[in-house]
Amino acid sequence: MLVVEDLWAGYGEMDVLSGVNIEVGEKESVAIVGANGAGKSTLVGAICGLVHTRRGRITKDGLDIHRLPAFRRAEIGIAVVLENRHLFGELSVRRNLELALVKGRDRKSARVEFDMQDVLELFPFMKERLDSVVELLSGGEQQMLAIGRALLLKPDLLILDEPSTGLAPKIVRNIVSVVADLRKRGMSLILVEQNVAIAAENSDRAYVMSLGRIVEQVEHGQWHKFTGSGTLVKAYLGGR
Repeated sequence: MLVVEDLWAGYGEMDVLSGVNIEVGEKESVAIVGANGAGKSTLVGAICGLVHTRRGRITKDGLDIHRLPAFRRAEIGIAVVLENRHLFGELSVRRNLELALVKGRDRKSARVEFDMQDVLELFPFMKERLDSVVELLSGGEQQMLAIGRALLLKPDLLILDEPSTGLAPKIVRNIVSVVADLRKRGMSLILVEQNVAIAAENSDRAYVMSLGRIVEQVEHGQWHKFTGSGTLVKAYLGGR
C-alpha cells in the first residue's frame, strides 16, 4: 500500500525528518506516536504532498509519488484530516461535504467506498445540521465533519493527524468508535496520536518518533512490552 523510504523533509533549509522509514499495508491501521515536536505532523505533510521532501522515496501501490503535488496524491487515494481541519467555515455542512463528493466522484477503483448516506450514518448529528454554518459547530463536530469529508474522497488510505487533541472525552469516544468501524470495513489508516492508549486501541502496530526519527517499532500484540519499557519515556521527553 504505502512505503516511505529514507525520507528527509523539512521547512526552508531545516530538516525535520531524518531518514524515516515506514510501511502501511492494505487493510492495516498503523499508529505514529510521539511527543509534540517529534516530527509526526511533518511526516504527514510529506506523505500527502504539503511538505517538501529533500531525499528518499514515497510509493503507493508501487507508484513513486514523492514528486506529485498534493491534489494528485488525493486523486490516487490518499486523504488526510489535518490537525487544523481546513474546513470552509463560512459554508454549510452540506456544502463542505458536497465539495468532497465532486472530487471523489472519479475514484471508482476505491477499495472502500463511502457516499453521503454512509457518512450521515457514521455521524448522525449531521442529519440535523446539514444547513448549519460550519464555523458555528463545536470543535468536536468540526472534527467529525472533517473526517466525513475525507471519506467522501473515497480514499484507500486515510491519515488522521491528532484526531483526539483538544476534544471532550465523549467526542473522543465517538471518533474512536468511527475509527474502529473503518478498520472493520478494511480501510487502511495512519493514526497520528500523542495519546498512547488511543493509538494502542486503534492500530495493528505503531512507529514511535522522536526528534524526526523512528526510534521504535511496536509490532502487533507488543504494546504491553513497549509501554513497560524506557523507550516510551525517552520518546516523550525528546530522547532517542
